[in-house]
Amino acid sequence: MKLKEYQERTLKETKVFLEQLAVWREKARDKVQSPSSYAQASADERSKVQSQEATGDTVQIQEGANEEEWLFDFAEKAWEKAEVGRTYLKKKDGLGRPLPVYCLKIPTGGGKTLLAVKTIDLVLSHYLKRQTGLVVWIVPTLQIYRQTLQRLADRDDPYRQHLDMVSAGKTRILEKTDSFTPQDVNEYLCVLMLMLPSASRANKEALRMFKDAGAFQGFFPSEEDKDGHAALLKRVKNLDTFEGEDAYWGRQVKTSLGNTIRVLEPLVILDEGHKAYSEQAQSTLRNLNPCMIVELTATPPKEANKLVVISGEELLKEEMIKLDLHVVNKASTSWRDTMRAAMERRDDLEKKAQDYEANTNVHIRPICLVQVERTGKEQRDGKLIHAEDVREYLIGQGVPKDWVAVKSSETDELKDYDDVGGLLARECPIRYIITKQALQEGWDCSFAYVLTILTNPHSKTAMTQLVGRILRQPYARKTRVPALDESYVYCFQRTKLLDEVREGFKREGLEDMAGRLVKDTGDVGPVELREVAPRKTFKQAAANMVLPAFVIRDGKDWRLVSYEEDLLSRVPWGEADVSPLFDLQLNLEEKRDVEMRAGLRVDLTGFGARTALSAHSRETTAVQFDFAYAAAHLLDVVPNPWVGYEFVEKVFTNLLAKWKGKEAVVSNNLVFILEEIRKRLEAERDRLAEKVFNELLESDTMRFIVVLRDLGMHRLPKRLELAKSAVKATRLDGNQFEMNLFDPVPAEALNSLEHQVASFLDEQSQLYFWYRNIPHYGYYIQGWQKSRIYADFIFTTHGGDASGFRKVFVLETKGLHLKNQNTAYKQSVFALCNQHAKKKTWNELVPAMRGKEVEYQVVFQDEWQKRLNELLA
Repeated sequence: MKLKEYQERTLKETKVFLEQLAVWREKARDKVQSPSSYAQASADERSKVQSQEATGDTVQIQEGANEEEWLFDFAEKAWEKAEVGRTYLKKKDGLGRPLPVYCLKIPTGGGKTLLAVKTIDLVLSHYLKRQTGLVVWIVPTLQIYRQTLQRLADRDDPYRQHLDMVSAGKTRILEKTDSFTPQDVNEYLCVLMLMLPSASRANKEALRMFKDAGAFQGFFPSEEDKDGHAALLKRVKNLDTFEGEDAYWGRQVKTSLGNTIRVLEPLVILDEGHKAYSEQAQSTLRNLNPCMIVELTATPPKEANKLVVISGEELLKEEMIKLDLHVVNKASTSWRDTMRAAMERRDDLEKKAQDYEANTNVHIRPICLVQVERTGKEQRDGKLIHAEDVREYLIGQGVPKDWVAVKSSETDELKDYDDVGGLLARECPIRYIITKQALQEGWDCSFAYVLTILTNPHSKTAMTQLVGRILRQPYARKTRVPALDESYVYCFQRTKLLDEVREGFKREGLEDMAGRLVKDTGDVGPVELREVAPRKTFKQAAANMVLPAFVIRDGKDWRLVSYEEDLLSRVPWGEADVSPLFDLQLNLEEKRDVEMRAGLRVDLTGFGARTALSAHSRETTAVQFDFAYAAAHLLDVVPNPWVGYEFVEKVFTNLLAKWKGKEAVVSNNLVFILEEIRKRLEAERDRLAEKVFNELLESDTMRFIVVLRDLGMHRLPKRLELAKSAVKATRLDGNQFEMNLFDPVPAEALNSLEHQVASFLDEQSQLYFWYRNIPHYGYYIQGWQKSRIYADFIFTTHGGDASGFRKVFVLETKGLHLKNQNTAYKQSVFALCNQHAKKKTWNELVPAMRGKEVEYQVVFQDEWQKRLNELLA
């Protein structure tokens, strides 16, 4: 699964913090202590646990010192050293020890579940340094619970597959009604799913989680072992007990799920973490004695330790969300008029989606969400708008019955389509979903385009809670059909409409996207946008401009180079060098006694086999490592599974030979090794793709030229459509822009650095015109890596002929914090463009471009003005 840039940034910053956390945790210990929990037990103690479990004996871990003492809060120190740049608020667990708690602020549609799974990997690898143990995954609603459980329980789901890779194929997904043993926690990565209300202690005696249960006896001393209970309570003081200290048997620890969690000190993943900031919820979570709490939310409270903050702009750049959001507020008092307008919008979107599918074979079926006031069977009174009222109206308007589904606490007609692949399946007919509150946080379908609010116009709850349900972009990929890349809300007589929608954006972590709100009139039909043409002064010159692109021979013609078809397919994987991995520095810590049996051959076409870890004795666990299974997780890097298998086999065969007799070292470093294989193969893929790229250029199979053929991206647009509500950008000195190709330029289209550059360019006498290139829609360069390069600006200098311009500059701006490997790649591509743009043949196929020059530049925040002065000299 290819990560987006913001997801990679999130994981990189998380990894830096976790590495610092591991370092400062060791430094903060006043003295070496024996573990207070089974999860922290040594290999010998764990073996003893396995032995006792196998013989039916109770498990006891030898007592050491009373509790760990800390010289300072290591989490606060790690936060400082990781240079997060935000304040860290210290937390304590139920035993008064420093508790690392941090938040990943991810807007709606940003892939929180994927990042949660990846974070588990990072915590196990870089902080806990193990592959097994207990993870408690807490969600706030039944909807999110069901969705998350379904994905994690499905062995074919990418999220589950990643967990399996982390645990070497031994993952158990548990619910609170399931039992598990010390051996399970020792040998498996156990992910326990809980709902936030289940973890609450509002009425703890009535909740199963905190009741005594025989299923967890293996984690506690026997009932008769009075000394064992006393010793355990000395180590873990906040365990629930039956009796007081003066009773005959003393205080006996309850064998409950809650106490088991406290003893195991799990990693806690807290989905929608902002919902757990009540005093009671915080107390409950910390009293579970977690080793760490990772919060994922779009709207963290001010008390949250925000480690990573992702903006809505980053999601939009990565094509994750559908914006602009168009809002139609009908003046009519009849809900039927609003419903009819929404129907017409949805019908128009479906026609466009069908045309798109005919050209691309990509299926999109636009869905309209309808919020009503009542859904219950006994609540239809003719006064408030009921789900059945809307259903009858839709069918009366000619909508087929099977296009309409009701989703409520009583009725869930969407469940009928789970067997055919859910709402995204081509076979699913659903176009309308009627609900009251069942589609709030957690419900996820990217085909939802239209939100129709038929509830009380004076209630703002519906709008703010449901806006996020229609923002996800299908397949996280823009269609380049404007109507299918945006979303729509229909309502009636709402007096504070804009405030409601802005609040909705804020709830979804998209507050910076509020400028992408387009308030339309209540008229039915296509959304009216402002059309902007080029300034008359520059119109003809812009129309004549054709920009060069890397094109490849296609018979007698030229077409745009395709990364997958023309480059990746030609990568000579036989030349990839993974030999540096043979000498990887592995962590020598012994986590358990493991015998690794490598070289298992399986059906490569189906990847049907799963990694198997099985206990052959009380002391030794034999690991059958499935190379093909590991190769399956490299398919996004190495598309051919046979080739991926060979690389995995080669690396592990050499490592096992190097560590002969100590194969457990290799097994204990499994996740780290696979991560290093991926990194190496990504680097080799890019290196070899660059080689292929240059060979195609040298053989004249590929050229960097201008062509008359319409490539869909190499000409400046003839017009732009802007939201009427868009705020107009001005120069930094307060004056209007005068040399921009299209006027106005929306303020939201320029970040701080781009605003400075645009203001500077606009004042230069040598400048003819400048244009803010549109990311994902405008001109781009396809290099030897998959991601296209969309430069920020295209600007021209004066020429001496009728064309108006002499030279074209393609400019990419970068902040200092963005000087990284990706930037170096862009500089390399631009250097190659400049090299080939100096050839006489680059512009010969387009008469209007003969005699012109083009230059590509990357400028940084600390040098941009100096560089632009040089370019314009």
